[in-house]
Formats: sequence, C-alpha cells, structure tokens
Amino acid sequence: MEVELKEMLDDLQALKRSLPDPSHQASIDKLQVHVEHLTNLAQYAPARRSKVKDMSAEVVDSNPYSRLMALQRMGIVENYERIREFSVAIVGIGGVGSVAAEMLTRCGIGRLLLYDYDKVELANMNRLFFRPEQVGMTKTDAAVQTLSDINPDVVLESYTLNITTVQGFETFMSSLRKKTFRPKKEGSGVDLVLSCVDNYEARMVVNQACNELNQTWMESGVSEDAVSGHIQLLIPGETACFACAPPLVVASGVDERTLKREGVCAASLPTTMGVVAGLLVQNTLKFLLKFGHVSPYLGYNALKDYFPTMEMRPNPQCSNAACLERQKEYLLAKPARDAAAKAKMEAEALVVAECPIHDDNEWNISVVDDSELDRTDGRSSGNPLILCSESILYGLFVVADLLLNLDNFLFRKLLLSCSLIFQENGS
Repeated sequence: MEVELKEMLDDLQALKRSLPDPSHQASIDKLQVHVEHLTNLAQYAPARRSKVKDMSAEVVDSNPYSRLMALQRMGIVENYERIREFSVAIVGIGGVGSVAAEMLTRCGIGRLLLYDYDKVELANMNRLFFRPEQVGMTKTDAAVQTLSDINPDVVLESYTLNITTVQGFETFMSSLRKKTFRPKKEGSGVDLVLSCVDNYEARMVVNQACNELNQTWMESGVSEDAVSGHIQLLIPGETACFACAPPLVVASGVDERTLKREGVCAASLPTTMGVVAGLLVQNTLKFLLKFGHVSPYLGYNALKDYFPTMEMRPNPQCSNAACLERQKEYLLAKPARDAAAKAKMEAEALVVAECPIHDDNEWNISVVDDSELDRTDGRSSGNPLILCSESILYGLFVVADLLLNLDNFLFRKLLLSCSLIFQENGS
C-alpha cells in the first residue's frame, strides 16, 4: 500500500506540471496533502504476518499456534487442527460479539461470518475491541480490518444488514445455507451460530432461522445493569428454543422499543462483557472440538461470583411451528440414538477389558498375583506390599511433588514414617 501511495504522489506531481490552468492547482494540492497523510499512516500501520498453511506444534517464537497445539499434546483435545474446518456465524458485533470474534480468530477458527448493521461510535470506546480511529466505520468493516491483521488465516465474511427486516432475514438465511467453505458438510453451511444481539426481536429472528434450518446455536446476553449475564445452548428439538420459555417482554407482546426512554441507556462494563464472551467461546470450542462438558445454560452474577447452571427442555406447546417439527423429528430418531449409544458403551467396555493390567507405568509400579509372589525369595513371599514397597514409595513422592510440591512439612513427615515402616517390614 505504501508503494502505491508513493506512485500516486508522483502522478499528482506530473499532473500538476502538465496542467497550466491555476484553477486546478488548489484541488491538486488538497489531494496531494491527503495522499501524503495516508502515506504517513501507512508507514506506521501494523505489519501483517504471512499466512500459515499448516498448524504446527513446534515450540518457536515465530509459531502462532504452538500454545494452541499444546492442548493436543496434553490430552485435552484429540486433534486441535480440526478447528480450521469449522464455520461460526456471529450475529451482533457489539460488546460480546466483537470480543468473541477476536477470541475465535486468535484460536484459528476456519471461517467467521459477521452480521451487524450499526456503526462504531465513541460511546463504544468503554468496551473492548474497537478503536477510536474506527469511529464512523460499520462494525462489520471495522471488525474485518482488525481481525484480518490478527490472523490472516481466517476466512472472514461480513454482512452489514438488519436481520429483523424481510430482506435482511432472507440474506441471513441464504448466507447460512451457503456451503462454499465445506461443500460436503451436512445441514447448513455453518457449524454454529452465536447470537450476541442486544434485543429480543433479533433473538427471536435468530431462533426462527435456526429452527427452520435445524441449526444449533448459542445465545448470550448481559443485563442492563451490567453485573450479570448468561449463555445458552439451543439444539432444535433437543433443548428449549427461545420461544419455548420466552422472556416476559416477548410473552406479553410488548414492543420493547417503546420501553426505551430518551437520554437513558443501559449500563455497560467491559469486564462483564469480557467474561460472558469468554464463557461463550470456551463452550464453542468444547462443542466444536468435542472435549469437556457444554452447559445447556450457564449464568453469571458478578456481584456474588455465582455461576448457576440448568437444563431447559423443549416445550411441547411451543408457539414456534418449526420448533414443534424439530421436536417430532428428535423423538422419532430416539431408538437409533439409543442403539448407537449402547454400541458405543459396549465398544468402550471391550477396549477396557482387553487392556493389560500388568504393564509398567511411569512410577514403575507393577501389579502381581499370588503365584508370582510364591516364586520370590522368602522375605517377600505372600506380601505384595513389601515386594513393591520401593515402587510405591517412589509413586507417593511423585504424587506429592505434583500436588503439593513437597512444601508441606507434615506430609513429608508422613512419607518418612511410611519409608521406615517399609524398611522394618523388609528386614
């Protein structure tokens, strides 16, 4: 970009010399000042790293994925590189959505779809992510600008639209259906939709779209007093949709826009929004990469540091017709799910049964039976504890070192007593 701007400066100089008419000079001088300003900005623009073809676990300073791939080495995730196969749609690029987008980008998600119709304002500067020089830009354009600098490996798609309008809803639905990123993927073109909007009307629209597409999604929100929030997993037919147990404002049919008062706005804390965004992305990673437990509903009370959880089952009398259809499909598929779960449990039990129990482990503790003990010398016969006393003692020291770093004097004394007992029995 810097080279192109310098070429434009040269062209302006040539144009200035070729046009003798002084009436054009003022316009050319103004354009030249503007280009010089852009050139100065380009000199201090952050350098964007080159794309990385394959994720590597190599521990070097130049590897942006080494700490993420360490999750695989530590046994948390089976194959972290699969993160590049997934597409996530984020509706609402505000206090929660923008931070969630940044976290997923840093995690190396394959594709992000961003939806918002608003522009960046100075009033947004109390939150994370957006910068003062981005004021006036659409939130989607500003997000793409920042996220592409952070990780150019992520495929970014932005949609500046209002999903609550007829045209906006149609565009939203068609973009979710599009499978250009993974043509062979079953269902819709995305793996998960994250709702980070700040009004119930938009939530109901996302709910309708996901019920129609049979699309799993997660809903998130922060209270108006900025000291509590929540996330919720919604699987059409399996869990409650947003219309199964609607908030009072939705159930009563009141237009929430009439509840807003002039000169009064909701409170906003970057800390609360950061916590909710972190919980949302953490559960997104667990859902996509199949590790840990994904909470159906997880609340957050900042005043008491309280995290309530609950399960929300679908309502058989839900007012959403698409939700009722998904519930019927889920019930019809129950026998097949039960058979698959039973087969999985039997396969896991078979693996455990065939696993040898006499293999040495990292503590050098061996399991022996009485027949092996009878073949040993006299002092150890019939007493398996004495036979492996040194190994057990070593194992105790390893466990103690891991859990307590051997800083507890009483624990050391206990281990010393065990050592003396083993020595006396051995003699």
